Amino acid sequence: MTTVTTRTVAYPADNLTMIGHLALPAGTGRRPAVLIGPEGMGLSDVERRRAEALAGLGYVALAFDLHGGRYLEDPEEMLARCMPLLADPDRMREIGHAALDVLRAEPRADPDRTAAIGYGTGGAVALELGRDGVDLRAIGTVNALTTGRPGEAARIRCPVWAGVGSEDPIMPPAQREAFTAEMRAAGVDWRLVVYGGALHAFHHPPVDHAAPPGVGYHPRHAQRAWRDIVALLAECLPVTD
Repeated sequence: MTTVTTRTVAYPADNLTMIGHLALPAGTGRRPAVLIGPEGMGLSDVERRRAEALAGLGYVALAFDLHGGRYLEDPEEMLARCMPLLADPDRMREIGHAALDVLRAEPRADPDRTAAIGYGTGGAVALELGRDGVDLRAIGTVNALTTGRPGEAARIRCPVWAGVGSEDPIMPPAQREAFTAEMRAAGVDWRLVVYGGALHAFHHPPVDHAAPPGVGYHPRHAQRAWRDIVALLAECLPVTD
């Protein structure tokens, strides 16, 4: 079995001290690197395990933080922080760049071969890195069909894969249409997968606190979405010895 090592990393962003989770694959050589953004509640064991799963596949992976080491269980507190953040592309980019700098500075990471994936607010951060013209090999998002400032999607330099639940009230058909119109107008290499019957955050295993309305786990589609993200990375950011 492949040996994966992990450590926490502290770094400044958004006037906070962020606490990320870095996972390293076995060996000593440089490997392609993946940034992982969490849902609006913040970094949890779900994203930490995903970083470790990607390290098991040979990637250097950093699950980044949104809230200065906090996990916001209270939906009202989460929305109070995330809604202004989602309305401010520059703040999202600051958070994304800070995490990406940490990832690219890791000696095991190949700074010229990186990708960004994310869920909800973390996926919006990944998209904003693309709209900022960052050199990424792929962007993958779930529940993050956010649109950017006019014209800036033309700066995306890599394929974009997006997944969403068909019954997601937070990302309804009108939002899907706006996102796809933006990608089409910008000439981006994009894909959108709509998972039938799935709600918002369908990829996220059940939590031990009250979930907001419209949120629900769909185990079958969660597995499919993860396989789709792994396939995106295998296509755009293959691990080669």
